[in-house]
Amino acid sequence: MNKNTEIFGIDISKDVFDVYSHQKGHQSFKNDAQGFKSFLKVITKESLVVMEATGYYHYRFAQFLHKNKLQVSVVNPLSVKRFIQMKLAKVKTDKSDAKAICEYGQMNEVPLYTALTDVQAECLQLFRLLDNYLKKRTQTKNKLHGEEVLGIPSKYVHQSLKRDLKHLDKEIKGIEARLLELVKQDQQHQLTLLKSIPGMGIKTALFLIVITDGFKKFETASQLCSYVGITPTIRESGSSVRGRSRISKVGNKKLRNLLFLCAFSACKHNKACREIYERIVNKGKSKKLALIAVANKLLKQAFAIAKSGRPYDENFVSKLV
Repeated sequence: MNKNTEIFGIDISKDVFDVYSHQKGHQSFKNDAQGFKSFLKVITKESLVVMEATGYYHYRFAQFLHKNKLQVSVVNPLSVKRFIQMKLAKVKTDKSDAKAICEYGQMNEVPLYTALTDVQAECLQLFRLLDNYLKKRTQTKNKLHGEEVLGIPSKYVHQSLKRDLKHLDKEIKGIEARLLELVKQDQQHQLTLLKSIPGMGIKTALFLIVITDGFKKFETASQLCSYVGITPTIRESGSSVRGRSRISKVGNKKLRNLLFLCAFSACKHNKACREIYERIVNKGKSKKLALIAVANKLLKQAFAIAKSGRPYDENFVSKLV
């Protein structure tokens, strides 16, 4: 990025998006097609637009700017939040957030946004819907259990919950089948590579490919581990504050849970994973901590294999991770 490039920080919400640049100050536009077109009048082709990843709201705008051949960067909201905290900012408004995002873009090397294909876009939509249905299924199971604990005073309520659960199971199964169909269209080779890892299930491989955009979103394995949330955090300050090491839990919960389940199988069938598990347990650490380390190792193996384009080989992978 040229140091003279004008950077526009964008804070986008349901109805409007606030814009800040040092040259033009603060501006606000409607979050619709007309607002997008109005913004094009104040920006040049040499400018860089920086915005946070905010689900549905940022996606449409980022795709629009990319199609109009403008430089766009979509950054992690947590990174911007930490940047604001480091500045000890006490005022938080849409205007201040847009300015903070602009300054973040100036002080950091931000990645350029790559537009999604139709297949990738549908995969992300399906993944979000799947996550929503999985949460609903858990809630329904908990309610069903509660009714059974009560002795099922209302048979109608019990039967209604069972029908709801059956419907959710059917929808979840359908979404997973559609995801698999799409990934096979677009990333069959990568899916085959990931399935070659001992302990890596097809569902985990599928989800990994979808949420990482075929591993294009990450430059290093450590970045991916941080995103998923299986990077250990250590609580220690001087001699007075010492806590147990634990995972950050900041990341994709569904994928983290799937990797944790894969870790059980990997301990038996994956040599590197088995060795790290036994080493940690033999040191007197908990089995749960050892399984977290195995999940971390599995993720690093997946990253190495996806980037190399070579199927799992015990000796080759051990040199990379």
